[in-house]
Amino acid sequence: MFKQILSKFPRKSTKSDIDSSRTPNAGINGSSLGSGRANAASPAVKRAAVFPASAIAGIEPLLAFKDVPSSEKLNLFISKLSLCCVVFDFIDPAKNTQENELKRATLLELLDFVSQNPPKFSEPAILAACKMCSINLFRDFPPNYHSSNSNLGENDNDSEPTFDPAWSHLQIVYDFLLKFVTSPSLEAKVAKKYINHSFILRTIDLFHSEDPRERDCLKAILHRIYGKFMVHRPFVRKSISHVLYRFVFETEKHNGIAELLEIFGSVITGFALPLKEEHKIFLWRALIPLHKPKSLGVYFQQLSYCVTQFIEKEPKLAGGVIKGLLKYWPITNSQKEVMFLSELEEILEAINMAEFQKVMVPLFWRIGQCINSFHFQVAERALFFWNNNQVVNLIAHNRHVILPIILPALESNAQNHWNQAVLNLTLNVKKMFSEMDDALVLACNSSYNEEQEKLNFAVNQRKEAWKLLENAASHQPIARNTAVLVSP
Repeated sequence: MFKQILSKFPRKSTKSDIDSSRTPNAGINGSSLGSGRANAASPAVKRAAVFPASAIAGIEPLLAFKDVPSSEKLNLFISKLSLCCVVFDFIDPAKNTQENELKRATLLELLDFVSQNPPKFSEPAILAACKMCSINLFRDFPPNYHSSNSNLGENDNDSEPTFDPAWSHLQIVYDFLLKFVTSPSLEAKVAKKYINHSFILRTIDLFHSEDPRERDCLKAILHRIYGKFMVHRPFVRKSISHVLYRFVFETEKHNGIAELLEIFGSVITGFALPLKEEHKIFLWRALIPLHKPKSLGVYFQQLSYCVTQFIEKEPKLAGGVIKGLLKYWPITNSQKEVMFLSELEEILEAINMAEFQKVMVPLFWRIGQCINSFHFQVAERALFFWNNNQVVNLIAHNRHVILPIILPALESNAQNHWNQAVLNLTLNVKKMFSEMDDALVLACNSSYNEEQEKLNFAVNQRKEAWKLLENAASHQPIARNTAVLVSP
């Protein structure tokens, strides 16, 4: 059928071009797929297993939908889908231009058809639509496809995204799949046979794509599949969890973590209470360890949203989350420290008093360390906690425990910090504590001064001991092969 259509174009073709255009299967198994698609036989065998061969209605695919009666529209729909199962190579823009344009025009017709309240899709139509989408979308990326993400660090947002040369076709196929999945004419009970676990797994694999446009389309499609096919929801959650586990504990290389977390963020909002153990395990084993990779900045906003959604659903999880953040605290990465402090503030806004009291000692010890940081952004972000009324309220109720931990950091900053903005914020926090409980501040100051005197005394004693040793060594005769203490 495709041979008959291509023969209408007056063009000269090489024998290899003609052979590749004669059979639709060449687009799956033999032709070179756009953007370096792999042509191994195994994916084709899998597709054949998922989408068994079916008879294609014998109707001319070049006809417009408006030119056929309503009873024949689904047959024409299947015929056009069959025509679009041939995949062309986009590496050479001058190759197969007429065929590319024909396929693009046909894809646009199909997109328009599913967008305009089509008749109820029959099972052969669903099979043909899923087959067309799988042949065009599902492909293996080259082995070096993820090389740009091998060393994600502080400047990862500056890297240039890679765009797929086949996007002129891929975009329409993605739009078609989105409209097809969300169409009221598609019955989930019938479609679940073809939009099955294999289809969903291959869709999730496509999140490896470096093209941000493709990942945005995949995000919308996977979210709609999750919403429409309730029977597949546990499998979707499990599959996304496995991607995150592999990213955290094995590779730390993946382009679609932000998009997958964004999908999960909307999923978490729909969790029923009390939370299932499965969901809590996902929080402890996936979301908390996701704070560890160097590329945290790429997906931090989505990750923070997921964590806060869990805490809003079940506030008693806040204490465990804070302990997890303290466990993965980035001591040597100032940018990540600022992100951790931002997330901590969001958690403290939702925490209850009982959970706060369980973690306040290690939490404010870490905040005190951040206040003393020589990186002014870290110190500033830590001191900004006292601009939050909810945090100040928690501190005020537990000031007898927190103030002795924080005051030494504030005193050290007031005496030694180089940044004027940090100094001003430090003095404001000290003033706030004085207004809160002046007697406690005086007692803590007295205790701090005593500790400093003890430390100074110990330092002086140590210096005197070293001087005595140096003097003793300088007055003794130096024997051969005897170690000598040399003063700096």
